[in-house]
Amino acid sequence: MKDKAFGVLQRVGRSFMLPIAVLPVAGLLLGLGSSFTNETTLATYNLLGIMGPGTAIYNILTIMSKCGSVIFDNLPLIFAVGVAIGMAKKEKEVAALSAMIAFFVMHSAISGMVSIYGGPEAFISGATGTVLGMTSLQMGAFGGIIVGLGVAALHNRFYKIELPAAFAFFQGTRFIPIISTVVFTFVGILMFYIWQPIQIGINGLGGVVQSTGIIGTFIFGLIKRLLIPFGLHHVFYLPFWQTAIGGTMEIAGKTIIGAQNIFFAQLADPSTVHFSTLATRFFSGEFIIYIFGFPGAALAMYRCARQEKKKEVYGLLLSAALTSIMTGITEPIEFSFLFVAPVLFGISAVMAGLAYAIAQALNIAVGLTFSGGFIDLFLFGILQGNRKTSWLLIIPVGIVYFLVYYYIFSFFIKKMNLKTPGREADNEESKLYTRADYEKKKNVSKDEKGSDVDELSAAITEGLGGKANISDVDCCATRLRVTVFDGNKVEDNILKSTGASGVIHKGTGVQVIYGPRVTVIKSNLDDYLATTSDVAEKKDFAKAANTENKNYENNVSKVNSADKQNSADKQSSEDKQDTVDKQSTVDKQSSANKQSNADKQGKETIIFAPLSGKVIELTDVNDGVFSEGMLGKGFAIEPSEGKVVAPCDCKVETVFDTKHAIGLSCGNVELLIHIGIDTVELNGKGYDIKIHDGDVLKKGDVIGYFDINLITEAGYRVVTPVIVTNTDDFESIEILKKDSIKAEERVMSVK
Repeated sequence: MKDKAFGVLQRVGRSFMLPIAVLPVAGLLLGLGSSFTNETTLATYNLLGIMGPGTAIYNILTIMSKCGSVIFDNLPLIFAVGVAIGMAKKEKEVAALSAMIAFFVMHSAISGMVSIYGGPEAFISGATGTVLGMTSLQMGAFGGIIVGLGVAALHNRFYKIELPAAFAFFQGTRFIPIISTVVFTFVGILMFYIWQPIQIGINGLGGVVQSTGIIGTFIFGLIKRLLIPFGLHHVFYLPFWQTAIGGTMEIAGKTIIGAQNIFFAQLADPSTVHFSTLATRFFSGEFIIYIFGFPGAALAMYRCARQEKKKEVYGLLLSAALTSIMTGITEPIEFSFLFVAPVLFGISAVMAGLAYAIAQALNIAVGLTFSGGFIDLFLFGILQGNRKTSWLLIIPVGIVYFLVYYYIFSFFIKKMNLKTPGREADNEESKLYTRADYEKKKNVSKDEKGSDVDELSAAITEGLGGKANISDVDCCATRLRVTVFDGNKVEDNILKSTGASGVIHKGTGVQVIYGPRVTVIKSNLDDYLATTSDVAEKKDFAKAANTENKNYENNVSKVNSADKQNSADKQSSEDKQDTVDKQSTVDKQSSANKQSNADKQGKETIIFAPLSGKVIELTDVNDGVFSEGMLGKGFAIEPSEGKVVAPCDCKVETVFDTKHAIGLSCGNVELLIHIGIDTVELNGKGYDIKIHDGDVLKKGDVIGYFDINLITEAGYRVVTPVIVTNTDDFESIEILKKDSIKAEERVMSVK
């Protein structure tokens, strides 16, 4: 349980990085735009004549400022989408869309509750705010995080869900936005009641943090640094940056919560005299250790390297130091001494806590977007002027930190003979370590247990020419749609053997027809492609191809149990298992099924016309799927009236949710009655189907009605194919009558 919780927290922390990653560009736009549209700043640098109000440059900078502001103003929504993407295991784009919808729905529900209970004026000051034009509770980034985590949980649980045939269109990934909408309607109502006491608690916690002063700031810096090896520091500092734990302030008549939000609100406010140290204390100290402290550590490691390896590590350590100085990315340096000398990391964590506390004590107030490198120092310290930020004090403190890091690291490296870069044995490579190296050493990362081979996905991949030949995979309601690099490598016969009703292959575009469960097939294929090497995929397919009688589920085919038992009695013990599991086109082509077909030879089933009209050959339907026999053999009727009846004594297997298609089993014959061509687009409009899944019908019983005029006026044909979907089970399928026919007349013989 402990390891599982740790793993979840790691994923949560990593998921924060996507929305956080947008902050630097937003800060750049806002920093430059706000700095150079502030008349005080322009006057200080004598730039009013060139960049003052009314000039083209001023107008461009104003736009830049607004473009940066909109990102900070809508961070909760960005966190909702970003966290959902980061936490979703697969099909991340679906999770993103679902999170956005859920965010809208949750705040709409809260808005409705606020309205019911008397509007914003009925709540304590600062409890409500505007979220995307809606009056809602002030949830800040927490609101987005709640949505992101909740939607991701729903997504990971249901993105492969299979629904009853009547609702098959909504299964798989299409189910996620639906369930998210329903769930977050109730989450919004629930949050209305529970968030108000949470608000009070957060505000109280923020008050405690503020009251601890410099000691609290030291503890914040120390804990944040100690969490870095575990990747949990984002989970820790984010509430301080984005919620009331980091403070609340009234700026330009608006209540702002969260330390980072307070800084950027002050940045955009021309009346700000000096940025709030109570807000910037949660990041100002980083400039001291990132620009000065860690480079001092790098110099110490270089000076302590063995003479013959100094040249080797010079470039590595210089590059790592410059990266820390310019961007604030410290992993190359920090993880190297953490990996070989944890004692140095402990000292560094204490020094980091002190840097935060010193910055607050000296009233240094420099903000940041992502990390404390020179780029952020320039934008939010130097450009804003020393009067507003006290950034000049960073320099003397930084010099002291450089020297302290240098001498402490040098002392311990030599005293304890620590194997920092350049002090390895002759046969060891000098390198800078990464988080992956650290986790490997600590056994945080463990090999996952191998899972059973997904043979269906392996077969599909082989039919598409191998993993390396697949460019992209998508699906519609019934078809797997794939783009390949080389169309000549695609083997249609293999794809058909995977249970596909048909294959349409033109150039580099391939469509494999599976029916409504294609969304699940697509998700499984995505998983397979993401985790399987080309060598493994060929091996897996060879195993699938050579293991006789291995079956895949086929939703269209359902075999009568009496016929299965009858066939099983005449087959070997190896073939018996095949007959019991018979649902795959692969199975239908096996030797066991050939024997079964032979047993059925001579047994005739008569199919009667389900409609009145004109019987035509499937080849005359002029549709790529039916006319080419992709779904099986049969006939079609151009109806003269909009009434459908049972073509035999049968059981209703499937009524499609769009009402245009019905699946029946007449003994061992499986029929599909498809009323109209492309009429799925009508989504049930014009159809009145009277039956349900599982109903048992007698020949001539009414199945339902359809409006011929409505369908044709909508631009669709009403010609109705009647298909034997398990065609391969029979020796002969013969049309008994063509042209004019009345419902319940004999129309087809199946032997």
